[in-house]
Amino acid sequence: MNDPGRLDEVPKLRTLATFVVPHWRVLLLGLLLGLLANAASLATPMATKWALDSLGDSATLAKPVATLVTLVVVGAGITLWQWTLLGTLAERVVLDARTSIVRRYFAATVGALTARPTGELVTRVTSDTGLLHAASSSVVGLVNGTLALVGTLVLMGVLDLVLLSCTVAAVIIVGALMATLLPSIGKAQEEAQEAVGRLGGALEGALHAIRTVKASRAESRQADRIISHARESAVHSVRAARRSAAVWTVSWTGIQLAIIVILAIGAWRAERGLIEISSLIAFLLYAFQLMGPINELTQNLTALQSGVAAAARIRQVHAIDAERSQPDTTRRHRGGQAHEGPLLVLREVTAGYAPGTAPAVHGIDLEIPRRGHIAIVGPSGAGKTTLFSLILRFLEPQQGELLLDGRPYHTYTHGEIRARLAYVEQETPVVPGTVRDNLLFTHPDATDAELRTVLEAVQLDEKIDSLPHGLDTSLDSSEVSGGQRQRIALARAILRTPELLLLDEATAQVDGLTEAALQACVRERASRGAVVTIAHRLSTVLDADTIVVMEAGRVRARGTHTELLASDELYRRLVEALRIAEGPHRGGIRRGGDALTASTTT
Repeated sequence: MNDPGRLDEVPKLRTLATFVVPHWRVLLLGLLLGLLANAASLATPMATKWALDSLGDSATLAKPVATLVTLVVVGAGITLWQWTLLGTLAERVVLDARTSIVRRYFAATVGALTARPTGELVTRVTSDTGLLHAASSSVVGLVNGTLALVGTLVLMGVLDLVLLSCTVAAVIIVGALMATLLPSIGKAQEEAQEAVGRLGGALEGALHAIRTVKASRAESRQADRIISHARESAVHSVRAARRSAAVWTVSWTGIQLAIIVILAIGAWRAERGLIEISSLIAFLLYAFQLMGPINELTQNLTALQSGVAAAARIRQVHAIDAERSQPDTTRRHRGGQAHEGPLLVLREVTAGYAPGTAPAVHGIDLEIPRRGHIAIVGPSGAGKTTLFSLILRFLEPQQGELLLDGRPYHTYTHGEIRARLAYVEQETPVVPGTVRDNLLFTHPDATDAELRTVLEAVQLDEKIDSLPHGLDTSLDSSEVSGGQRQRIALARAILRTPELLLLDEATAQVDGLTEAALQACVRERASRGAVVTIAHRLSTVLDADTIVVMEAGRVRARGTHTELLASDELYRRLVEALRIAEGPHRGGIRRGGDALTASTTT
């Protein structure tokens, strides 16, 4: 019966091979160099026998000694070349693995990535791929070691078959013990890397919330929780180290004992004239030299087990769902021409985040015109963020369809859809780099004049001018506040006005005066394109042309502020929660609060 554990190794080895096979020319050259180095090494004992026999025949030692020196020097040069070649190959394999994982991450669906801790995803790139370093050239090492072992045994047989039988028996015993111990090394390495991944995820989450951790006096508890993952990794790594030590000890001790037996039997046979002294010395040299192939096989088999462990985790990354790079043209699309009617339409859209769970939104019908401002309001869990995820195609509908310019979403690539949208998250949505890097993130070819215009629009131009490095100031700098970071994100979004601007309350972290300026900026953009806002502040609601009220994943009502105050009880409760009294300000409403809803997530 087949061993399920052995069968499970096959896909892991295939994954490992995908990174090694593209470098087959380098591997072939490394193998050829290894064969030449082995040939020089195997010839050395025979040259030694030649030198010893020359002593007995009173012949000159010049040729044997010159041959020995040549073999040593040439062998050393070839070995240096091979090690350099395979070391470079190992780095290239690790780079290829890291490149493939990073590209897979950025091609993956948002849901597939957010389902995993960020720290764990990082360890897949940094830590797991490092295990491929030695494993990448292990194939060459295994072939070289095997050929060197076979060649050594053959030449031993040429010298003396009786001593060869003792050597073969020792090799078989050592090989059987190694075969028993090696699989456990790979398993321990894989478990250690899993623990490292959990450590990275826990550490990343704790550091992200470091202010809350310290304010809650939870430093020790968090440190203990993260250190427990480090201890778990150490336990598995120690287990792997012990198995590796056992493999090395078995191989070394086995060959050393075999050499002692060979020496005893060889001396007995030489005493009786059954073998020449020179042949016995050459045989012993081969016996000592046998440690080379045995050690090489041991080292490379251990490295291969580590590579298999890494391949198992890399396979998990490659299994992450990716966004389609090509549009789905298998179904005929319905709808009007590209520039007629609403910009975006949702028809009876139902969607959820995981199979078997309740849908987050149900039967959503919504039209977004080509111009104007729509505000989405509702309590926590109403489905506001899910609605944005559908529009941005972070999430695919389970039922219904979305139409862009009258064409179904599935007839576009993800990139084609997002090229027409701009999105600002609520939580300091900036990327690592400078102010300039962030502003140019969507449109890297924008000019300084364009950057100046959007900075003025969000009232950030004077602040940027006052910074020591201006646009080239790093956003890691404490000179840029959270509210200013949010305005940078809004400036990036309004650069080259998109057809549809999605704002998850972009004014949440700004002062009142700046908020008024930003609202004017949003109104100006709404006069030229579509703006959809998840509204948490009353000012956003008052400025909107249409307000959509959501509850429990459904559209409950829609209309203007005045219409909804008169017709919808939930909307009235949302407004009343702000303790807003009726008055003459802003169309009959006087502001007395700061947030339309307390929740910013759905």
